[in-house]
Amino acid sequence: MAELFETYRSYLFAIAYRMLGSAMDAEDMVQETYLRYSATSPASIASLKAFLTTIITRLCMDQLHLARRKREQYLGPWLPEPIITADAPELAQVEERVDTAESISLAFLVLLEQLQPIERAVFLLREVFEYDYAEIASFLGKSEAACRQSFSRAKKHLGDHRPRFPASPGTQKQLLTGFLQAVNAGEMSGLMSLLAEEVTFWGDGGGKVKGAATRSITGRLEVARFFLHTGNVFRSSLPEGAHVELAEVNGQPALIIRAGERAFSVLTIEVEAGLIQAIRVIANPEKLTHV
Repeated sequence: MAELFETYRSYLFAIAYRMLGSAMDAEDMVQETYLRYSATSPASIASLKAFLTTIITRLCMDQLHLARRKREQYLGPWLPEPIITADAPELAQVEERVDTAESISLAFLVLLEQLQPIERAVFLLREVFEYDYAEIASFLGKSEAACRQSFSRAKKHLGDHRPRFPASPGTQKQLLTGFLQAVNAGEMSGLMSLLAEEVTFWGDGGGKVKGAATRSITGRLEVARFFLHTGNVFRSSLPEGAHVELAEVNGQPALIIRAGERAFSVLTIEVEAGLIQAIRVIANPEKLTHV
């Protein structure tokens, strides 16, 4: 039975990570799915893939309800747990499609957080994993009509908040490089020229990082000041030998601050119309084990 399950482990992780935005929680859900599978008679399973999909999806929906209550006490903004894409090819193995790649970006995972658990499940199963409504209804124990309504609500909400003209990885990489150079050089004008007027910065330190912002910061001047002044205080607390590397995180270019093998933070940007619209920094050490 274990060998049969292993053929679906990557697939199950791909669902769970998109559902939860946490690799640690996704791994726990996959393990719990295995335990339930191993306790079930093989003769009672008509379709193994459908059986496992039902278990993992329902477990993740329950976990989302629990996570929401915990996040009400979370200190500062909550951001998803980043993953170096090259180290987790299972996330992109669903199919090589543009929408599949987007569905693991940190910006998109943040949007998914705004959906109800049922809406998130239906949207991902339909849009990313390409199940029909009858299959989704069976997985979730809902009617097809209810699943269609959940999908419609989710798609409208995401459509209202997605960038209309998302930037290419090349443009993102260019702006990330320019951002790093301007911050290192302390160039206020150079940094301001890269930022949209209403740019927003979110920093997730989880209350565990000295100098981390505990609220979002909006506005070109305010964000630039944070990175050139407050941000310098944070960087000064890093150990000697810390350096910045450019890597592919959740399918998109990102900056990672490292000292030896340890990662101290991951910075990603969201770009539209050639300017940085959003900056997200994950510095909570509990969320950096996969980078």
